[in-house]
Amino acid sequence: MAIKKDSFLGTMIFTVILCLLCSFMITGTAEVLKERKLVKKRTELMRNVLIAANVDFNEQTDLAALFAKDVKPLLITLKSGEVVNGDSVMDFDSRMASINPDSSIKLKRKQDKAKIKTRANQVRVFKVFDDSGKLTSVVLPIYGKGLWSMLYGFVALKADFNTIENVVFYEHGETPGIGDFLNDTQWTAQWHGKQIFNSQGKVAFKVVKGGAKAGDIHGIDAVSGATMTGRGVQRSIQFWFGHDGFEVFIKKLKASEV
Repeated sequence: MAIKKDSFLGTMIFTVILCLLCSFMITGTAEVLKERKLVKKRTELMRNVLIAANVDFNEQTDLAALFAKDVKPLLITLKSGEVVNGDSVMDFDSRMASINPDSSIKLKRKQDKAKIKTRANQVRVFKVFDDSGKLTSVVLPIYGKGLWSMLYGFVALKADFNTIENVVFYEHGETPGIGDFLNDTQWTAQWHGKQIFNSQGKVAFKVVKGGAKAGDIHGIDAVSGATMTGRGVQRSIQFWFGHDGFEVFIKKLKASEV
């Protein structure tokens, strides 16, 4: 039976077909954009890990190839320090894991030095190797509350698992012109060679108001006018390298068990 296109039925059929077509187009576009977003997220992750590990690269470098050659991502359980087997470590969503009650713990007030409220049970870390296959550093994620925002970064420890190789802060919302020191290479350069732990194995790293003294192997300079941001950095280090952070994992690294 022929249907007149100007009839009510014809109009309804046309509308339904048009809606279905638009739905398919939107769904397809969303999937393409989702994949592009995922690729961009992976690229930024690789870039920040390589910067933290002091691996040389430039704009022409194939980051994916360099990362695959020199870096081994691991998913670890913080409580036990053990590696979790899986194939999707690079796509592990640490932020979602930290707010999901099934994959995180709620921190008590005395525990929560970094002011993060909850902490994921599992965290992604990265072992970095030189061309001969020798372990040169391990890159560990940190985050904690600054003055206005969460500060997200990576700290790389050399193969003694105490001396800092480098640090990178890749996301924060601190006061422009003041909190920007987190991305100042002159400030982050102070971290090179500093030690996280003292001779008793306690976290001793500190951000010193007024400036660290010459020869202080644990201290870096605070920045005038950004006391709370600097304090947030120090508290983040204290938490993440303490008992509720990477302490067990680092002990296993020192014992060559992971």
